[in-house]
Amino acid sequence: MKRPIWILHVFVVGLALHNLVMAELWAAGIRGSALDIVSAWKEVVLAVGLALELRARRSLRFRPAAVDRLALAYGAIVVVYALLPQHWLGGSATHRGVVLGLRHDLLPVVAYFFGRGLDFGVRDARRLGVTILGTAVGLAAFGLVDIYAIPLSWWRHSGAPGWFSDQLGFNYQGLSGLPENFLYNTGNEHPLRRLVSTFLSPLASSYVFVVALLLATAWRLRLRAKLSVWLPTTALIAAGLLWTHSRSSYLALALGLLEFAWVRPQWRRGLAAAAVCVVAVGFGFDEVYPHIGPTTTYTPSELVCQRNQAHGRPMKNCGFHPATSAARSPASAVAAGSPAVSGLSDSSTESHWRSLRDGIETVLEHPQGYGLGNAGSTAARTGVPIKAGESTYTELAVDSGLLGGLLFLAWSAALFLKVARCTAWHGAAILAILALGLQTDVIGVPWLVYVVWPLAGWRVSHPEV
Repeated sequence: MKRPIWILHVFVVGLALHNLVMAELWAAGIRGSALDIVSAWKEVVLAVGLALELRARRSLRFRPAAVDRLALAYGAIVVVYALLPQHWLGGSATHRGVVLGLRHDLLPVVAYFFGRGLDFGVRDARRLGVTILGTAVGLAAFGLVDIYAIPLSWWRHSGAPGWFSDQLGFNYQGLSGLPENFLYNTGNEHPLRRLVSTFLSPLASSYVFVVALLLATAWRLRLRAKLSVWLPTTALIAAGLLWTHSRSSYLALALGLLEFAWVRPQWRRGLAAAAVCVVAVGFGFDEVYPHIGPTTTYTPSELVCQRNQAHGRPMKNCGFHPATSAARSPASAVAAGSPAVSGLSDSSTESHWRSLRDGIETVLEHPQGYGLGNAGSTAARTGVPIKAGESTYTELAVDSGLLGGLLFLAWSAALFLKVARCTAWHGAAILAILALGLQTDVIGVPWLVYVVWPLAGWRVSHPEV
């Protein structure tokens, strides 16, 4: 096939299933280097796409724009910081940490330029939209069935704990090796389930739902989708978002709808009203969720761990002690895939703001940065001190210095403005993702990087489509 748009379809579906499949492969005995090779399928597919574009010379046809120069400048800074000796900067990342950090920080640039080389039309774009919406529907349906029909004990004995702890190196102890955000901790030792779906993460699932709901908005307004099809599709995706119990995602969706209203004044009142409804329904749902949410229980060893954690005691006897897992500080919880319990509860909000403030202070005190591998999930996985966690921007500024962080911000702003002029829903999705980046590592969510950034690159190349 001459046009590698099929690769985007593979990413949309494959990355939604990635964590679940990798966990089951781990349970089947495929572990260590063998599983690392298998899990690198996404990088291989992206490399194939770039090779196909270079062979067809499509990736060389566009004229470099300001947004491209910003992307290249940011990418160049990342590469330079990957080459600088760690002791020059005060960092302590391992060689593996530098490689992981390089992949993490550069992927948005590579994915963007892959998108710049794509060449497809309106019909192809609509087919891709169907794939995105269909994937979101599948995620929501599976997730809702899971939290009501599949007991937490099944997940405890699945390959998920080993995938996260033994393979990826995250030291999740409070839930028998599962990420703590599998649950909504009510504070009374009777937790509730949250929708994690095949991502095995409520946050990653919620981000896909936000993108899909913004796309569904365009589907209804621009293409006049039949209400009999649009309504159940949107309702199921919206239910999935609500059951993730992620208030930050509700706010991001509302912000995206407001951006949609800004660039499409003919629908301004309706979209503004929809944004208000999203916030009202989302926060209202969170108030009633403890009464309707699916309940579960801790194991005795998990209860000991939870009580120790609540009283500030060492987390001993937590029921899961993988030998290969790395130490992790509370500040890295969100970046490592285990955020504070509920999106904007008082304790969670305080934790997010404290982490963001601490990260900003670290960057301002050490503007030259510490080198790649010293922030977020990369530092957590490799067992080195975490200089900044949770926020995408502070993590990048720690990795590549204040200049690198500012260049990423400048590139992101230019990309948003460029895309928003052409496609309202995609501009809204980028804005929502960038807003979420204040409190979490959005470029650490592969689905977003491999889907949203290539589409942004394609839109910059084809503003007229």
